[in-house]
Amino acid sequence: MKRIYICVFLSFVCLFSCNEKQDPDDFHAENWNKRRKDITSKDVLEHGKSYLSIYSQIYSMSQHKTHNLTAMASMRNTSDSDTIYIVSAKYYDSHGKLIRTYFDKPIYLAPLETTEAIIDEVDVTGGTGSNFIFEWRKPKEAPEPLFEGVMNSTLGQQGLSFTTVGKRIK
Repeated sequence: MKRIYICVFLSFVCLFSCNEKQDPDDFHAENWNKRRKDITSKDVLEHGKSYLSIYSQIYSMSQHKTHNLTAMASMRNTSDSDTIYIVSAKYYDSHGKLIRTYFDKPIYLAPLETTEAIIDEVDVTGGTGSNFIFEWRKPKEAPEPLFEGVMNSTLGQQGLSFTTVGKRIK
């Protein structure tokens, strides 16, 4: 009987200690590929560039201790009638070094549509001062896209979350 309890206990330990490791190079490429759009033949589109600050880590208690966060870079089409295009989404670390490009061919966002890029809590390559640069195109009369960062973390019954808003830089 004692052996059965030990086997059951070890089974539970193995079951709950297994964490699914996500490949940091898996950025939901299938999602971006479904959204690809050739915009070379479109009418004249206004071009813009936006900056979004992202925090994959924040300092906790001192400059020597950091706390990891899950971060979401939200890309939103604020037009209720026009499709917009996100040409590229590039993620940089605290030192301005390019970490990854989420897509390098234009994707579309239908009116009022949103998509996002997720930085997993275990991915701390961006550090405390990471950021995105988004290049986008839109019809002349359409409103600009909105880029927001949502960072969060939970531990037990404690939770932390905050947001950032993108800024047009070109």
